[in-house]
Amino acid sequence: MKLGIIGSYAKALVMTADRIPQPGETLIGRDYRETYGGKGSDMAVQAARLDADVTYVGVVGDDNFGREFQRLLADEGIATDGVRVTDTQPTGVGLIVKDKDARNVIVVDMGANGEFSPADIDANLDSLAGCDVALAQLEIPLDTALHAMKRCKEKGVTTVLNPAPAVPLTDVDLSDVDIITPNETEARVCVGLAPDDPIGNEEIAAMLMDRGAGAVVMTLGDKGAGVFTRDASVEVPPFSVDVVDSNGAGDSFNAGLCVALGEQDGDGDLAAAARFASAVGALCCTEWETIPSYHNRKQVDDFLAHKD
Repeated sequence: MKLGIIGSYAKALVMTADRIPQPGETLIGRDYRETYGGKGSDMAVQAARLDADVTYVGVVGDDNFGREFQRLLADEGIATDGVRVTDTQPTGVGLIVKDKDARNVIVVDMGANGEFSPADIDANLDSLAGCDVALAQLEIPLDTALHAMKRCKEKGVTTVLNPAPAVPLTDVDLSDVDIITPNETEARVCVGLAPDDPIGNEEIAAMLMDRGAGAVVMTLGDKGAGVFTRDASVEVPPFSVDVVDSNGAGDSFNAGLCVALGEQDGDGDLAAAARFASAVGALCCTEWETIPSYHNRKQVDDFLAHKD
């Protein structure tokens, strides 16, 4: 299948500490390392490892971090034609602190990703139009992500929006989004509620569909996922694994979901696609970091075969 990623990239600067620091607190960390980051980058690599033919569109700076990213894409078999290099902003950077319980806090300066414009989508529309599914997220400007959904849907491509980092979408027409994929917290922010609002997930999903989204796939952490359409809701149970590091699991889930959807040839079994995605996301949690934790198609298929 062919997957278009409307992407973001940020170099990840990572450190481990015994626990997450409190505001104003200084801790001594360890194991500093640099790795690849950004939701778009994560999604593209995971999808490529699931044997998808990935088209990536995004913006990086004219610096070593940006060149490293282009080498990563090439190494993973992803063409770099859709990557625009700018000399006015540096490549994005993320600062990550992980604790020994596999939790993390992340602060990101999106840098060149902020220059990703609707014109970049139009410049790459021919390659995006040849995809089965297009996946965007919100580490790029919202208007660019929505423009990508609109232009891709016009071309008959299935459109998926992962609204992360979450922003209120109460005044946004989501009718060009076939599937929106928030987690529980993001879903509430998207509909203008507090992140911990006790309203039920089914009602939240209905509110997103009232804004025009065709369906909602909501990730529920260790409770699995919920699939909501206008006709029904389905719970997708989680896979039990020994969690080492949850960072990047949501991105791997989204990549897996889109790959499974693209392979269905219009069958439209969203719950089955979410089950495959849950397996992909679960396996990600068994290894440290994002890119190094992303499993290939054979590993995912073998994992699922032992679960059936």
